[in-house]
Amino acid sequence: MTAIFDSSCRACPRLSGFLDEVQEKYPDYHCRPVAPFGASDARFLIVGLAPGMHGANRTGRPFTGDHAGILLYQMLHKYGFGSRDHSAAADDGLELIDCRITNAVKCLPPDNKPVGAEINTCNTFLARELEGVPQRSVVMALGGIAHRAIVKARGLRQADYKFGHAALHDLGEFQVLDSYHCSRYNTNTGRLTEAMFDDIFATARALLDK
Repeated sequence: MTAIFDSSCRACPRLSGFLDEVQEKYPDYHCRPVAPFGASDARFLIVGLAPGMHGANRTGRPFTGDHAGILLYQMLHKYGFGSRDHSAAADDGLELIDCRITNAVKCLPPDNKPVGAEINTCNTFLARELEGVPQRSVVMALGGIAHRAIVKARGLRQADYKFGHAALHDLGEFQVLDSYHCSRYNTNTGRLTEAMFDDIFATARALLDK
């Protein structure tokens, strides 16, 4: 049976080779698959795309150490899902509250762009993780790739569940709440504003508090 995570996984040759190259250049970096962060029984699961070069790939914790995590952890704290409003390192004592963060692809991809085969290979881990999500949970998809990975992991038709910012999808065991990814590109261009992201978290909090 597939586990939700394998720290020694090297199933994708391109990703494994790239991690080896990055490790040579940055010997102090994590440069391995990045584990989900948070309790396994959390009712709020956030699914990102993949570790960032100088963020999770460096620190070993999702959305930690680069720009993408700044707004995310601020919102987690504001809405009661995090013990503080920033994440600095995997051993900084930060705790998530009824929340877990994972990625559709667990390894750093070149140019932050995993190919379809890599997404599909890693989807077995996400599928197993979603099987353990408690009933009536909320799964937040950060971006279209994460959204489609969730739909695929549940064996559903993509055409029936279209990604859209602030869209809400009922997948039976849980609901999927879509958001644009909190990447530097999206926040700097205004595609995702702080107010927009705040609204997404307010929706997630309200759904969980029903």
